[in-house]
Amino acid sequence: MAKLEKYAIGSSELTYDLIERLLNDKTKLVLSDEAVEKINHCRNYLDVKAVESEKPIYGVTTGFGSLCNRSISPEELGVLQENLVKSHSCSIGTPVDGTIVKLMLLLKAHALSFGFSGVQVETVQRIIDFYNNDILPVVYDRGSLGASGDLAPLANLFLPLIGEGEVMHDGKRFKGSEILNIFGWRPISLKSKEGLALLNGTQFMSANGIKALIDGWHMVHTFDALGAMSLEAFDGRIEPFFACIHEVRPHRGQLETAEAFRAMLKDSEIIAREKQHVQDPYSFRCIPQVHGAVKDAMHHVTNVLHTEINSVTDNPTVFPDLDMVVSGGNFHGEPLALIFDYMGIALHELGNISERRVAQLILGLRGLPEFLVAKPGLNSGFMIPQYAAAAVVSQNKMYTFPASCDSIVSSNGQEDLVSMGANAATKLHKIIDNLKYVAAVELMNAAQGLDFRAPLKSSPFLQGIKDAYRNHVPFVEDDVVMKDYIADTMEFLDGYNIEMPA
Repeated sequence: MAKLEKYAIGSSELTYDLIERLLNDKTKLVLSDEAVEKINHCRNYLDVKAVESEKPIYGVTTGFGSLCNRSISPEELGVLQENLVKSHSCSIGTPVDGTIVKLMLLLKAHALSFGFSGVQVETVQRIIDFYNNDILPVVYDRGSLGASGDLAPLANLFLPLIGEGEVMHDGKRFKGSEILNIFGWRPISLKSKEGLALLNGTQFMSANGIKALIDGWHMVHTFDALGAMSLEAFDGRIEPFFACIHEVRPHRGQLETAEAFRAMLKDSEIIAREKQHVQDPYSFRCIPQVHGAVKDAMHHVTNVLHTEINSVTDNPTVFPDLDMVVSGGNFHGEPLALIFDYMGIALHELGNISERRVAQLILGLRGLPEFLVAKPGLNSGFMIPQYAAAAVVSQNKMYTFPASCDSIVSSNGQEDLVSMGANAATKLHKIIDNLKYVAAVELMNAAQGLDFRAPLKSSPFLQGIKDAYRNHVPFVEDDVVMKDYIADTMEFLDGYNIEMPA
């Protein structure tokens, strides 16, 4: 597929695949003509409406949150919006990964392009300029309740537009005013409603979700391959992956997983040989059901997130053609909070079942030596990597506590039920980071077990993974410093592209 050099914001829906391609290809963004027309149409309408309306318009001619009953004079509307961005810039904690910041810029520019937010074209263009020039505002990972959108992190994201805050550029940190001077840009003079349009919205939650989705799908495919390698190392049976079993319980993910395993195990000498045992433990026999359920959860998350990133989530929403400015609740993160909690639970299960496979491999069963070393007793072998995997799997169980079950009243009672979707989103990265450790431990064990099956060979696909891995991490004869091998294995998995066989 040819590299995508340019993408017109507002020309099409954003999808998970398209976003991943935009990031990988370092595609430059432009505003589509259609988006410019919609944005201008809405802004012109709002300018007239703010002057002619005899009734207060929330967030346009009034204060915010519980201050919605305070009217603002026409000459102070711009100051109101600028004050909003400054006062709400309360994200705290650890700086957010640059990829997530870039995704936030992309998603906000896309949402504003629909022409229901009342912003200036100049404002959206500046967001795109930041994206194209890798000017990444410093945003922190805590502070959003996921209710009036992601107020605190989005405020930090857009401070540099008005010459405040900080950005990262070319590996250096600059003040917002400094980066504007470097590029010869003037601070954006916010008009009525613009600060609210920038700060209301679910782009922090959504950007974290997209990043977790990209990494999560990578983990799904990785654990499929590792599960197949472990099955071979354990001398497991192929029957639980027969198509007929899954056709009578046809969950999509289950069918996909069984089919993938049949393809990965094709032409394996180990899987084809006659077995002495009639049944495998659940961690092997039920891989299609467990991995498949994870995939079904991920498909659901993908669909919900697709709807969200192609929606208008700021407030109030401006409908020029209906002559209406409607204050509602599209900023509320409940749809995301629920699916992110679901996704965290699902991804955790990949590690849960993986650790159990690791434990089975070191028990000294089916012709394998205890702890996968030739001289157990003198050598501890692969005893303690299983401990490490168990520890992070246990920690992931803590992270699967549903953030969406919590709510703390804010804004003097006006915002009395919040989603905590941002917390649900950010803890996904912690779960995935732990899964990488578990994956490394399973690969170490599975490869060691496969080597004990020689001279029998696995399938060409799985043998290819193992041989590539052995170029980085050798077979363990005697005890070694295992932390180094775990780190080397994680580095291998990070750089090795597992492409499932057709």
